[in-house]
Amino acid sequence: MSTEILPDVYDITVEETDGRRTRAFLRTRDVPTLIDTGFAETTDALFTELDDLGIAPRRLVITHGDSDHIGGFDDVVERYDVETWVPEQTTVDTRVRPDNRYEHGDSIGSFEAVHTPGHQPDNYALVDEEAGILVAGDALFGADLRGLPDGYLVPPPALYSENVNRAEQSLETLLEYDFDAVLVFHGSSVTKDAYDRLEAFVDFPGKPDWATYLDSGP
Repeated sequence: MSTEILPDVYDITVEETDGRRTRAFLRTRDVPTLIDTGFAETTDALFTELDDLGIAPRRLVITHGDSDHIGGFDDVVERYDVETWVPEQTTVDTRVRPDNRYEHGDSIGSFEAVHTPGHQPDNYALVDEEAGILVAGDALFGADLRGLPDGYLVPPPALYSENVNRAEQSLETLLEYDFDAVLVFHGSSVTKDAYDRLEAFVDFPGKPDWATYLDSGP
């Protein structure tokens, strides 16, 4: 199912018969840009949604190397004439070599790449400060995925994070940027007041300084 979640931004969520659900985002302004691909097994459903929209992506950006984000990379590249962008730290092998490797601070169209390790070492968010949009990769999940009210954000579960402390620190990095909407791949996105809600979550009363906390041990 595809939904125009923000002007010129589509949430494309597909679900397989086994219940697996994956998500990609398509931004149609300027160069139509597909952000992530979902599993290899869900690319046919992704293509159906893109065909229904009548929009062929011209750029593909991968946020990190988990299979639910990069799994359909080769299929997308073979179907569409896209320039491809993959994080420098991503080690997943693809049949087709990426056109570009990106790092923290690089510009990809109107987006700036923000390195947000913790969930995975190669996780990136993409921020367009002028438009007020942050695509979080897996630096953030929708709170409703964990049974909490929607409209709020939480870090990825510790079960799926290589380094929980770094995942928390990456949230502070995100607050260095201006945005109003946060788009997530798991749970519900937050399309307004997202910065304020994330700031309230990160800067809770009594929070210790990270450097002091880490130096003192657990």
